[in-house]
Amino acid sequence: MTETTSPDSAPAVATADADAPLRVAVIIGSNREGRFGSIVAEWLLARVRERTDLAVDVVDLADADLPTSLSFSPSDAVAAELGKVTPKLAAADAFIVLTPEYNHSYPASLKSLIDWHDEEWHAKPLAFVSYGGLSGGLRSVEHLRPVFAELNAVTIRETVSFHNAGTLFDDAGNHRDPAAADAAAKAMLDQLAWWGWALRSAKKVRPYGS
Repeated sequence: MTETTSPDSAPAVATADADAPLRVAVIIGSNREGRFGSIVAEWLLARVRERTDLAVDVVDLADADLPTSLSFSPSDAVAAELGKVTPKLAAADAFIVLTPEYNHSYPASLKSLIDWHDEEWHAKPLAFVSYGGLSGGLRSVEHLRPVFAELNAVTIRETVSFHNAGTLFDDAGNHRDPAAADAAAKAMLDQLAWWGWALRSAKKVRPYGS
């Protein structure tokens, strides 16, 4: 499409952009052998994919081998690993971070992904889904909030947490009593979508950092 300064054309372009589904990157934060996160991830992805206002990308940290040694000049091998995740983060309008709780905090694989990136997080909303034992992974969530604040992301209040997660799902990966979790997921996704629309619209008027 050629560029034009016609006032009649501008609203149509803005409307088309505004109507496009929000791109949500679902980050599966555990790469642990035998992880339970795959079961929770399938539950989460099924609910995100029900929404016509959201388009999902999956960033599975079990599929990327990011080193903890950061570099401004990564090797070809590291660049290849970054190529599996960075474009999805950059293209996202919003994020959902799925995290377990290891030793009262979040896994090293997730911190490595966060620290390898910067602008990809800026001025985008971010929601959390957590799982674990008695705490349901909520200590991980509370540790992650100030980390993402430092990266200029907007973490939303509503979360979904699975306490004693292994007892909540059957052998087929189905939640045994999904009503409360489904309601929490809807509230979280509604809030994430509101912030996603608001921030995407605001950045079109004034780019972040300008």
